[in-house]
Amino acid sequence: MGGWWNDFRGALGFLTVVPVGAGCAFRPERMAGFFPLVGLFVGLIVAGVDWMARLLWPDPLAAAIVVLTLVAITGALHVDGLADAGDGLFSHRSREQVLAIMKDSRVGVMGVVCLIGVFALKWGAVQALSADRFLALALVPAYSRLGMLAGMRWLPYGRPEGGTGAAFCGSAASLRMFWSAGLLLPVSMLLGWQGLVLNLVFVSACAGILFFYSRIIGCITGDTLGAMNEVLEAVLWLFLAVQVL
Repeated sequence: MGGWWNDFRGALGFLTVVPVGAGCAFRPERMAGFFPLVGLFVGLIVAGVDWMARLLWPDPLAAAIVVLTLVAITGALHVDGLADAGDGLFSHRSREQVLAIMKDSRVGVMGVVCLIGVFALKWGAVQALSADRFLALALVPAYSRLGMLAGMRWLPYGRPEGGTGAAFCGSAASLRMFWSAGLLLPVSMLLGWQGLVLNLVFVSACAGILFFYSRIIGCITGDTLGAMNEVLEAVLWLFLAVQVL
């Protein structure tokens, strides 16, 4: 039990700014499987913030607070990846140049456009959520981090010199790390038919993003994993916000 708890704390400390204390060994091959559970933890916090915010403010402002809470609790880790990935992937350069652009700490126009676009979609989708709002807010960050595992598993890591995501990809990325998917699937069924379709949308979105990465650079990096997380959150909330007449 102590090993599992330490690995969860390690994943929590890696993906968020939540203090986890000392004594966590850095074991990427074990920590990665806990990423979706960290996402669920983040989602529960976000759902709680949303509930409190809606008691005080109108839905549009509460939705903005939700989006900013996600950025704050993750220390802008994934947002930084989205900006860098946007600059590189939409630069229409060679693979080597794209990877070099993503490594540059400066943010360009395409990075800003991607940030504004994804933030706007999240903001609009969150305020449009109605039925099962708390569960939808809690589940989506877990699924988006499950998607990151797919990137680690099915695309090679693109920086031989190493990087933020290097320790989690390659030989460390085994199918065993997807065990948390078995926990998310039954919970998603609490959403009824939307839960079933949510899983189909999730698989399709993951496949589409990985195909796009494969076509442009043929690999995965820490930045593109962060971008994948942000895009998946936007896509899945957009789906759950669909109003069926």
